[in-house]
Amino acid sequence: MTKTFASAADLEEKKVSFTQLSEHAWAYTAEGDPNTGIIIGDDAVLVADTQATPAMAADVIRRIRSVTDKPIKYVVLTHYHAVRVLGASAYQPQQILASQDTYDLIVERGEQDKASEIGRFPRLFQNVETVPAGMTWPTMTFTGRMTVWLGQLEVQLLQVGRGHTKGDTVVWLPGEKTLLSGDLVEFDATPYAGDAYFQDWPHTLDRIAALGAHALVPGRGAALLGPAQVQAGLEGTRDFIRDVWTSVKAGADAGRDLRAVYEETFAKLKPKYGHWVIFNHCMPFDVTRAYDEATGHADPRIWTAERDIQMWKALEG
Repeated sequence: MTKTFASAADLEEKKVSFTQLSEHAWAYTAEGDPNTGIIIGDDAVLVADTQATPAMAADVIRRIRSVTDKPIKYVVLTHYHAVRVLGASAYQPQQILASQDTYDLIVERGEQDKASEIGRFPRLFQNVETVPAGMTWPTMTFTGRMTVWLGQLEVQLLQVGRGHTKGDTVVWLPGEKTLLSGDLVEFDATPYAGDAYFQDWPHTLDRIAALGAHALVPGRGAALLGPAQVQAGLEGTRDFIRDVWTSVKAGADAGRDLRAVYEETFAKLKPKYGHWVIFNHCMPFDVTRAYDEATGHADPRIWTAERDIQMWKALEG
């Protein structure tokens, strides 16, 4: 293979930031590594996306304890990917909340996804032996919308549409115009779209934009403060998804094979997006999924560790 598989060679540690976005919301970010959002209410704490292992979650908990001693009552899974959910046990929450679609995806493909992700990006699974056996299971699910009250603080869990996965959930503080988006929005980081719905995702971002957020924790990248930064995050994510889809759809419609479409799309997008975090990592997965969608596979196929390697050899070998 001409390139090291996925991000297996990425061993550089990232600097963590813990930023207050609004009166009750905080962002745990790490220079393009997966983010965690925190809401500190009147009587309890809600955490959205857990980090990949309990050992890594311990650092999030340490930061939370630097500003509050309130119990961590809720963990929200914005979607099912292992890098977002496997640290949940460290928080010892009363409830783990997720959309029913996310629950269904864990049932359908959680084990395969876990093995796939750990193989792709080992640095993001530090002390993976601390992950309990089995899956991280939601204890309460919802469809469409759910409201959680942290004392007098209203927190809304919203499914605004398919995008990064079919189960995506955003966490919305209506009183503070603050949003925790999960991987539906990224900032200066390449969206991973291996399990995505390319034709839906831009419309889902339009619905997020309509909320009018003044602050946003993206799935990766720096916390976004102020409407202008929020708009930049939304527009950058939307542009990338549309650019991948436009290139791949044109190539598929012209009858070109996946390798040819990949090489063409990579070359087209690299000048604009090549400096974004994990660009080289994501593009083979993103183009493969877009090609599937463009050739009649309405729903994402399951990624396994074996399929990952086969795909990488086919496109990068």
